[in-house]
Amino acid sequence: MRADYPLPRLWLLSDERNDKVLEHALRKLPRGSGFIFRHYHLSPRERLARYRALRRLAKARAHLVILSGSAAAARKWHADGWYGPPGSPGVGGPRLLALATVHDLREIARANCAGAHAALLSPVFPTRSHAGAAALGPLRFRLMALRAAMPVIALGGINARSARRLGWPRWAAIDGLSTASARPLS
Repeated sequence: MRADYPLPRLWLLSDERNDKVLEHALRKLPRGSGFIFRHYHLSPRERLARYRALRRLAKARAHLVILSGSAAAARKWHADGWYGPPGSPGVGGPRLLALATVHDLREIARANCAGAHAALLSPVFPTRSHAGAAALGPLRFRLMALRAAMPVIALGGINARSARRLGWPRWAAIDGLSTASARPLS
């Protein structure tokens, strides 16, 4: 991991459904949080424009900005790192953080082998993003997280209340940090 970027404990992920409130959500996050820009629903031109606008705001709040995609795209878009499946092309080098999205032990092993700096393990709790998918639950989440060689960020059905229930130091959310009633932990 970049020595000058300690890994934040709170992460906001962008999504089509939270797009209209992202500016507000980024301002509410504690300084130095993390922001993962996904926005798969936009055309390439629209995605880049939206990324640039949100990156300016995030950087003004000292947030890390991670691009969902390849390391090459993250470098080109001046992101702090990239987010994707473990073993995706390009580790990123010393200047980029590599965040792996993992859902099972096989993907955790691949993230370990790929040298990811952190892994987002999901879904911990039931979530709209994976409607109907079996949630890991706190115990299974913890057992799986112990197999990771890097810090693990809890994702899926996480909000301030469920994060306290989980008792995990790092967590990420889409809805849990984007709704009017969402409150990050201070």
